[in-house]
Amino acid sequence: MDPLIISIFSIIILIFSVVIHEVAHGAAANALGDPTAKLAGRLTLNPLKHLDPVGSVLVPLFLILSNIGIVFGWAKPVPINPYNFRDQKYGEAKVSFAGPAANLLIAIIFGLILRLMAFVSLPLSDAFIGLISMLQMIVLINLVLAIFNLMPIPPLDGSHLLFAVLPRFADSLKLFFNQYGLIILFIFIFFGFKAIEPIISFFYYILVGF
Repeated sequence: MDPLIISIFSIIILIFSVVIHEVAHGAAANALGDPTAKLAGRLTLNPLKHLDPVGSVLVPLFLILSNIGIVFGWAKPVPINPYNFRDQKYGEAKVSFAGPAANLLIAIIFGLILRLMAFVSLPLSDAFIGLISMLQMIVLINLVLAIFNLMPIPPLDGSHLLFAVLPRFADSLKLFFNQYGLIILFIFIFFGFKAIEPIISFFYYILVGF
């Protein structure tokens, strides 16, 4: 498949995957009693409502073209008011988990489609091979988004899950992570990302089987 087509399709997959990720946050918040995202018109799959020009297009395009082996991006976070949650203790954690869970669900669905296609006797045409490659890309990108966002580093979703279970005496640790989270995140992206690659590969193999 032409590298330019692969790059364009990768960006399209990434955009819609991060949009679904953010809509899942807003939908979970709405279900827990906070209509902020709904009132802001952000419970829509229209990418124009969610796109961040830098995080949704420029950064992933640069990473794909530079071929450094890391592809990630972000959309505009949906507005959420945790004080509206009926569950004040774990509400924020539930909303945070909804985003990665949505990406994981996408990966599972398309992984199952790939497994079913393995039983279909179709000629190995260029179109069929291209379709397989695209479906694999959908699974891989959504697995990367799910697992990456579950890392306990602010502002990633995993940090909210961590903070929800930390005891009160760990408030100084929360403060440290919030102050230096972005620095820690970029260090992790460029020096620690390879640590989660085996995890991604493991779940990819389980879902796709090849």
